[in-house]
Amino acid sequence: MKKFVFTLGTTAILSAGFVGAASASTSGTYEVQKGDTLWKIAQNHNVSVDELKDANNLTSTLIYPNQTLNLSSIKEIVHTVKRGDTLWSIGQHYGVTVEEIKEWNGLTSDLVFPGEQFKIKTAQAAQSQTASAPVAKAAPQAQQPQTAQAQQEQAAQEQTQKEQAAQQQQQAAQQQQQQSQQQASGKSMTVEATAYTANCAGCSGTTATGVNLKSNPNQRVIAVDPSVIPLGSKVYVEGYGQAVAADTGGAIKGNRIDVFVSSDSAAQDWGRRSVKITVID
Repeated sequence: MKKFVFTLGTTAILSAGFVGAASASTSGTYEVQKGDTLWKIAQNHNVSVDELKDANNLTSTLIYPNQTLNLSSIKEIVHTVKRGDTLWSIGQHYGVTVEEIKEWNGLTSDLVFPGEQFKIKTAQAAQSQTASAPVAKAAPQAQQPQTAQAQQEQAAQEQTQKEQAAQQQQQAAQQQQQQSQQQASGKSMTVEATAYTANCAGCSGTTATGVNLKSNPNQRVIAVDPSVIPLGSKVYVEGYGQAVAADTGGAIKGNRIDVFVSSDSAAQDWGRRSVKITVID
């Protein structure tokens, strides 16, 4: 992309077609002449009509002879895209919108690449803009805001990279969970099944997923190994019916399940058996 260079000095030289009209003063202002329009003034000072309106708090394009317009508050800079930059992060840094950046640079998409240069227009007062050439003593002062800006860009870039890394990790975890559920869904297998109750010594009566079995003694719940059957799955268990995989257990590993029953006698009646199960969802 071509590099845009924009210099708005406080002493403006008007075009040949504008000879005879008053030029901008050293304070960065312009006195409206008879026959002037806001569009004509904007064209001769390389700014937009909207920028002139924003800089002077105008609500319409009407102007009048001898009216003084402020030019010094319109500033355009060039931003070089760094790794991790997005149009959104660039806009946040300079206080402009993505649509404004796209309009100023003729962009049709949000894609950016390191090394590209975009012009950014801001409405900040340009106190350091003067017509005279800078003297040697002014150089150290000019470097200070550049250093601060570089630090801000570095911090913004690091924050963007952290956010992108966190988002990628979250997406990877979601994909892994979806793949696990898809692999288990509809799968039938033979497992070793035992039974348990919520009234055993030291038992809290609450499953690993938060189901209170003491308050819901008729709940159809099974304990599973989550690496084989994901928690939350609906499972049909032969001889028990449809249940929810809502619990885990220290001894429940691999192809083994524990079915919840309401009493110790029911658990003893169930005993230990091999049953066929099908993961429904």
